[in-house]
Amino acid sequence: MVEMFTDSAHRQLSQMFYTTLFFHVSEYLLAIACHGKSKVTIESLLISKDYIFAMTFSVMEYLIELYFFPMLKEQRFISNLGFFMVIFGETIRKLAILTAKQAFTHIIQRYHEEHHKLITYGVYGIVRHPGIPYEEFFLKQFFGLEYDAYMQRVPSGIPFVKRTVAVKEGRCGSHYGHVSDGSWANDNEEGGGSR
Repeated sequence: MVEMFTDSAHRQLSQMFYTTLFFHVSEYLLAIACHGKSKVTIESLLISKDYIFAMTFSVMEYLIELYFFPMLKEQRFISNLGFFMVIFGETIRKLAILTAKQAFTHIIQRYHEEHHKLITYGVYGIVRHPGIPYEEFFLKQFFGLEYDAYMQRVPSGIPFVKRTVAVKEGRCGSHYGHVSDGSWANDNEEGGGSR
């Protein structure tokens, strides 16, 4: 198995681990910079059981590919393209966080707070973040017509996501946001969204 780890394979795994480490540490540090150390918890590292499970399987997938199709790992163009896509995505994400500052959170907000404001300039003037119907339901609740106009002016960053969120009155006056898979998201569930 040792002979499988060519220079290319070693470089690719190293790039994956270093970019993953950079992502988590920078998210944590930016959360501290935007919200203050007293308001940031270890959850701002964005590591959960599900995430660890997914990362474990991604490494397993890589090792299986390396074992059965080692020639794919020698295609520097493919791995370099992927690496530069990660760098590009991270740059956009970090610009978005720095633009939104306190308005950016890792958890979708369900209740409008005084410091929440609709950010429509910078990266957010080019593409809406993230365009997830569950989050947009709350943004429409918080910002009303201002958010509707923003939705019409700026496209969502996720292909094939509908621009609007249907709302219906639920039992006991609860509001539900219609998500793209046909289900209804209750505003009493975990999550929520102002950015």
